[in-house]
Amino acid sequence: MIVKKMADTRSRTLIILNPHAAGGRAGKVWKDLEPLLWQELGELMVAVTQHPAEVAEHLDKAHAVGIRRVVSIGGDGTNHALVNALAGQNETLAPEDRMIYGTLPVGTGRDWARGAGIPTRDLKQAAEWIARAQPKPLDLGKVEAGSHAEYFLNIASAGLGGEVAKRVNRQSTRRPWTFLGATVQTILQYRPGPMTVKLDGENWYDGGAFALVVANGTTFGHGMKIAPNAHPDDGLFDVVLVKNASRATILTALRRVYSATHLTHPAVQHARAQQVEVQSADKLGMELDGEPMDGQSITFSVQPGILNVLM
Repeated sequence: MIVKKMADTRSRTLIILNPHAAGGRAGKVWKDLEPLLWQELGELMVAVTQHPAEVAEHLDKAHAVGIRRVVSIGGDGTNHALVNALAGQNETLAPEDRMIYGTLPVGTGRDWARGAGIPTRDLKQAAEWIARAQPKPLDLGKVEAGSHAEYFLNIASAGLGGEVAKRVNRQSTRRPWTFLGATVQTILQYRPGPMTVKLDGENWYDGGAFALVVANGTTFGHGMKIAPNAHPDDGLFDVVLVKNASRATILTALRRVYSATHLTHPAVQHARAQQVEVQSADKLGMELDGEPMDGQSITFSVQPGILNVLM
């Protein structure tokens, strides 16, 4: 861990930096913005990390010396690890003692940042936004598959979304159109299987499905407005299911996702719930904020107000 300090101690902030994230862009962003972050955030502790397992250790050390704000400079993997580490830490802390989470959007998708109102085109503006933002308690989603559990802040999806995430993560170079290209390719090749879905204990869907999306935030896949009415502080998921249909029909529905008009498409079913239970004959590929996971018997549950987020 590298510690940088300034005389200005208006606040103390832990920076979680993965310099290799986003093809090395995170490291360049840090180099460019470091003086501004010192100026805007006050005293800094910088933790350079390349492995998710290191994040929780950095958090615990920072919390022990009184730091209560953490800002991530990394990609989907770094942010996912940080959110999960914070959720684990918060299970044992009183609300007033919990750390506050913020992020500078350097990844390819940047969907959480976009939905939260963080500037995504100008990172200098994003840094200034972070300095002015105030903490707000937001919900997290918790996913349990067998004995394994993880958290997500923005969106989790099963079926098609899991396969798209794997395809995207295999690409060494990612561009804004990478997600759309991977989605179209996966639609053309994916074979939807049957799934049974319960919402808050009540049967909701039983049949073939291309995708099930459990949304806390509004967009994923670099701007796909999959859950335009979602609010991350209302204690509810927005649940969107894409039924089994012809590939031409699914591609038509995909086009409407970008204008947020897909919820009335005949191949789409949607609702709101606190808990989503999914059963599948075979293992379903999933993604949680872009990070892959799989499971056969899966439960998604809202964890209300468990994460303090700069908004």
